Amino acid sequence: MNRAGSASGGRAAAALLALAAVLTVLGAGTAHAAGYRYWSFWEGKGAGWAYATQGPSLVRPDDGTVQGFRFSVSEDSQDSAKPRRSPGFATICADTPAKDGSKRIALVIDPGTAADAPDGETPPALRTACARVAPDASTAEALASVAKPLRYSSDALLCAISGYPAAGCGEQVSGNGHTTAGAAAPTAGAATGGGRGGPSTGVLVGVGAVLLLGVAAVLQARRRRG
Repeated sequence: MNRAGSASGGRAAAALLALAAVLTVLGAGTAHAAGYRYWSFWEGKGAGWAYATQGPSLVRPDDGTVQGFRFSVSEDSQDSAKPRRSPGFATICADTPAKDGSKRIALVIDPGTAADAPDGETPPALRTACARVAPDASTAEALASVAKPLRYSSDALLCAISGYPAAGCGEQVSGNGHTTAGAAAPTAGAATGGGRGGPSTGVLVGVGAVLLLGVAAVLQARRRRG
């Protein structure tokens, strides 16, 4: 191999090592992030739950609808914990008969488990409520009618239901369960698509694999010409 070929091969090898180091650092950083602690918003679908595609202030459910809220630590809508009570309008609103000029919205409010609770706080018990509200009321209005006090952030992020939790709002939580200072809050109460602060580890690894193959091809070509 001539000097030019040797130099090119050296540069390619150096690029290979640098790329591997970058991927290692990025992968390690992603692995340590456990997720975000927040209230997620769900809509009853038959006997199950579907992650809401809009926030509770935008959804205006019909009479007979079941809406759910769950407090937990999760990375995105794909792994977010569902309310632990099946949606059952007939049961939740059994003592609230239909009335002209209003609608009934069944609510399942699940504060989650002790493992998801902020330090020093104990989650209250899961509860249900039947809200009787105006025909054009939103889910947020239905929730406010039965679960005050509610707390919102300056970005209209739902932070607390019935005063729980007492502090914090969509904070990032590390792998050991502690709050990570300075982390950006997710948009709780609405489907986020999983995008929070950058590409996922899978995307990074996929891109890295393509680049590594490219570097390997260059090295192989240099060897053949040499």
